[in-house]
Amino acid sequence: MGTAGGDHGRTTQAIGLEQAYGAHNYAPLPVVLAEAEGAWVTDVEGKRYLDLLAAYSALNFGHRHPRLIEAAKRQLDRLTLTSRAFHAEPLGQFCNELAQLCGLDTVLPMNTGAEGVETAIKVSRRWGYEVKGVAPERAKILVADGNFHGRTTTIVSFSTDDEARRGFGPFTPGFEIVPYGDPAALEAAVDDDVVAYLVEPIQGEGGVIIPPEGYLRDVRDICDRHGILFVADEIQSGLGRTGRTFACDHEDVRPDVFILGKALGGGIMPLSAVVARGDVMEPITPGSHGSTFGGNPLACAIGREVVAMLASGEPQARSEQLGKRFLDGLATLGLPDLADLRGRGLWAGVEFAAGTASGRERCLAMLEQGLLAKDTHGTTIRFAPPLVISEEDLDEALERIERALR
Repeated sequence: MGTAGGDHGRTTQAIGLEQAYGAHNYAPLPVVLAEAEGAWVTDVEGKRYLDLLAAYSALNFGHRHPRLIEAAKRQLDRLTLTSRAFHAEPLGQFCNELAQLCGLDTVLPMNTGAEGVETAIKVSRRWGYEVKGVAPERAKILVADGNFHGRTTTIVSFSTDDEARRGFGPFTPGFEIVPYGDPAALEAAVDDDVVAYLVEPIQGEGGVIIPPEGYLRDVRDICDRHGILFVADEIQSGLGRTGRTFACDHEDVRPDVFILGKALGGGIMPLSAVVARGDVMEPITPGSHGSTFGGNPLACAIGREVVAMLASGEPQARSEQLGKRFLDGLATLGLPDLADLRGRGLWAGVEFAAGTASGRERCLAMLEQGLLAKDTHGTTIRFAPPLVISEEDLDEALERIERALR
């Protein structure tokens, strides 16, 4: 399935140009990708790899899914951008269909995940002032330690990752960090100024950290009793990744606000959205928030097709079925130095003991075996294969993981 060939000079040249003229804000693995389809990618030298990262869940439906490519092509031939100064037909259709998928009322579309989080912060604060009646300039949002919600200056203000914060202060006030997975600590932190609890139902960047069973139900109860908003960041965990449409569905809870992104754009266009109850979004008025590209016709056309695919339930079912196969397979490999194995749906965090080979070293070993994966927090490898991966390719991935890591 993997063949080598071509000119290694193309790899060296492409990486050299990027290092010479691009900012060094990433440290990619030394592979230059050129083509892709489904769960497979090909580099500039002709070697094929199984993609086990799926762009951090932005490619839940694989590379260049035919339905999504066709939806994009149809819209490209008609209209791509109007700004929000004018109406465009796909926007209302997209908002209607996404609201129904979420079981909520109102959609505010943006572009990137971080924009979605920033938007949810603004929505929560304005709701707190105009509906809950918090005193001016006192609104507080609770967040969880170990969180990852993006990299804007406001968002890194409440990060607990030192490297994400170093050199970027002064930081934005109005946030308080509580322990993740601890409902008693959450409740103890609520006071009259708190307007929302912003949380990932599963912490993706943290290494696929799953909270204790019942935690999300406890969060829903605490938010209800204290009159604060439950804001679920499902940018990575949502849209089929965990075997349900949303990770919140595993505990049958509905937040007041969903933040969505990544897979919503089908791996083609940046597309994010804040989806909320109507009364929560009502304080947002013309001029209070916006984006030139937010809700553009091209992104909305792709987003509609994503929603239609999820409405069938087939991607979620595949994720649940193949996720069990993958996690069971990882557990039986007998990987040396394995400290923990976590997963839900087709999403796994494989944590190795401290003081052993680094996560990056292990990812480089897998790269040699024709696998693409990425480490996080030094010792953990995240696996998030596209939900369209076949059983045969998943089994092939397990064999290659064993060869690389044993």
